[in-house]
Amino acid sequence: MLGLETFKTVVASSPLVSIDLIVRNRQKQVLLGLRSNSPAQGFWFVPGGRIQKDERVESAFRRLVKVELGCDASFVQARFLGPYQHFYPDNFFGDNFSTHYVVLGYELELDISLNDLPADQHQDYRWFTVDELLASQQVHQHTKDYFSDGS
Repeated sequence: MLGLETFKTVVASSPLVSIDLIVRNRQKQVLLGLRSNSPAQGFWFVPGGRIQKDERVESAFRRLVKVELGCDASFVQARFLGPYQHFYPDNFFGDNFSTHYVVLGYELELDISLNDLPADQHQDYRWFTVDELLASQQVHQHTKDYFSDGS
């Protein structure tokens, strides 16, 4: 992990590479969490996180599933949706610079209990149908982008 000041310089100066986890249950509902932190604070968003330096995508995927969802999942279980770009006018530090992510979207099916999910990044969790999340003003546009083709 980077020190706070080093990480701040990185966020202010370059894009971050991350993985978003598009989790569906057996009913094809999508798991969203209500973001506690900037960027996207106060919006419903898919779980995910940054890939760390010298970390392989497969290892980052497994780590993020464990940290964000509190369970284990194999990388081969996931379907790669493609790369996405997320631009935010704010940042985690509250300073006056933007945040830019290059995001690798991965979809997987997991039936997990909302009661077992971590509260570090999200203050609440909910299962949404695709129609519900697309219609909601509280769901962030970057999350809606994963479903813009009607899937």
